[in-house]
Amino acid sequence: MAIDDKADPEPHCREDDDNAPAAAVDDEDTGAQVAPIVKLEEVAVTTGEEDEDPILDLKAKLYRFDKEGKQWKERGVGNVKLLKHKVNGKVRLVMRQSKTLKICANHFVIPTMTVQEHSGNDKSCVWHAADFADGNLKEEMFCIRFASVENCKTFMETVQEVAESQGKKEENKDATVTADLLDKLSVGESKSDGKEDTVVASNTKEAVKDEAKTEEDKKDEAASKA
Repeated sequence: MAIDDKADPEPHCREDDDNAPAAAVDDEDTGAQVAPIVKLEEVAVTTGEEDEDPILDLKAKLYRFDKEGKQWKERGVGNVKLLKHKVNGKVRLVMRQSKTLKICANHFVIPTMTVQEHSGNDKSCVWHAADFADGNLKEEMFCIRFASVENCKTFMETVQEVAESQGKKEENKDATVTADLLDKLSVGESKSDGKEDTVVASNTKEAVKDEAKTEEDKKDEAASKA
């Protein structure tokens, strides 16, 4: 059957328009509320960094030196952070992988820690540390690469400053402990001296009493003879 190209499309449009309100009525919200089948409770997520303040936060790529294979192996790409504890003042280096948030570096910045520029690449630097990223404390050699020379220098300078400040803190702590020990020793000696003085005074009094008794005994003997 032939199709009339000159057929007026308006009737179809009007028909659609007539049916539109009905469709709108069917989709109208009735206001009914359906309770969810499963109720999900909000769970607090902790990162272990709640008691620490960030000193440094830079994006980088981390490598670990494989001693057995004698080659560098990538640990991950993410943000390397220096976090200072709010109470004890200790600073640790933490780095997580961007997508999985898996820890790829986790160790304290100690006074003996030094960071050196990687030979042949001014955007990279290397250091040794006793790392705990895998759950076991072990010596690791790390290499980290930044997107710019400026970020690399900032990282090296900040770590060096933290290491020096931790060293001064340890020295002050040792000096405080030594001073406390000397104070306790001085107090102990003072108490000992006081006890010795008391003993000497007591012995002196006893000696005077003995002499007085001896004199009285002599007088009594003389009187009895008379």
